[in-house]
Amino acid sequence: MEHARHDADLGGAPMILIVTPNPAVDVTYRVAEQRIGETQRVLDVARRPGGKGLNVGRVLDTAGIATRAVLPLGGSSGRWISSSLDELGIAHTDVAVTGETRTTVTVVDDLVHPTMFGEPGPMVSRGEWDTVTATIDRLLDEGAVDALVVSGSLPLGTDPQVVGSWVASARAHGTPSIVDCSGDALLAAADAGATVCKPNRAELLEATGATDERDGALQLLGRGASVVVVSRGSGGIAAHTLDGVTEVSAIAGVTGNPTGAGDAATAGLVTALLGRPGHRGARPGRGAVATIDALVVDAAALRCAAAYGAAAVLRPVAGEVDVEAVERFLISTSARHDPAGHAAAHHDAARHHDDRTGSPA
Repeated sequence: MEHARHDADLGGAPMILIVTPNPAVDVTYRVAEQRIGETQRVLDVARRPGGKGLNVGRVLDTAGIATRAVLPLGGSSGRWISSSLDELGIAHTDVAVTGETRTTVTVVDDLVHPTMFGEPGPMVSRGEWDTVTATIDRLLDEGAVDALVVSGSLPLGTDPQVVGSWVASARAHGTPSIVDCSGDALLAAADAGATVCKPNRAELLEATGATDERDGALQLLGRGASVVVVSRGSGGIAAHTLDGVTEVSAIAGVTGNPTGAGDAATAGLVTALLGRPGHRGARPGRGAVATIDALVVDAAALRCAAAYGAAAVLRPVAGEVDVEAVERFLISTSARHDPAGHAAAHHDAARHHDDRTGSPA
C-alpha cells in the first residue's frame, strides 16, 4: 500500500528509496541506573517506528531529503508503524505479511552503554519477499530514485540472497546502493556489486572471518563492493577501496545515547553523496547522486557521516539528530589518506574502542 508524502517544498528533489527488511516498534526505557536482576522504575518511555532503515529515513527527513520506505508489515504492530509514519509525513510503501511485526526495547541511563533487546521478527514467506522485491523493482523502474539504501537485520529464516537481488536490481537501473547489513546478507550485497557496504567493525570481522579490518574490507571489495565504509564508534569511520584507506576521527567529547548513531552516520553519508552536508540548504536537482562508477566516498563524505553520527548521540532516541550540532561538528573532524592501508592495521592493533553504534537492527 502506497502512503505518499505531501510536501510541495520537496518537488524535484532527490529521492532515496530505503528498504527496512525487519521494521520494529522501537521502545526506549530511561532508568536511573541499569541493574541486572532487579525491579526498576522506568522514568520515561518513548515509542517510535523503527528498524535501522526507518532510523536512516527519519534523519534524512530532518535534513530535508525526500525518502520512500519499503516495509514488510504485519499485525497490530505493523498497523501502528504505518499510521505513525503517516503522522510523521514520511512516504512509505507497505507490503502485508502474515506475521506480527516485532518490538525492540532499549534501556538507557546515561551512565553505561544502553542495553538493547531485539525480537527476531516474523517469519516472512518466499511469496511475501517476492512481493517486496517486485515493489522495489517497480519503484526503481519509475526512474525517480537517486539511491537505494538497505539497512537492518533480516527476519529469522530469511534467505540473505534477497538483499543481493535488491542490490542487483539497483545496479541494473544504474542506481547507487548503500547497504548496512550483517552476516551473510552483507556478503550477498557485496557479491551483487553494492556501491557501498557499510558495516561496523565487529560486523565486518564476523561476516568475513577476517582478523583485522583491512583484510575484511578487501574481502568485500574482492567480492564486488565498490567501497567499504566501516563505522568504528569512538574510533571514527573509514572508507576502504582497493587503492587504500581514508579515515576520519570521531567527534571528541560527545556523550549521550549511542543507539542509532550508526544509522545517522549512514544518513550523513547519503547527504554527502547528494552534495548537501548541511541542514535544509539549497536542494540539488534530481540525479545529484553520482553514477555507480563515478561515486567517491572521500574525506568530506566521511566527515559528514561522523558529524551526523555524533549529533545522534545527543538525542534521546534513535532516528533523531541535533541539527545545530551537525553544523558544528562538520568542521571539527580530520582525515588522512593511507594508500598502503597501514592506518587500518594500526587501528586494529590498538583495539581499544567501542564500535557499538547501531540501533536494534
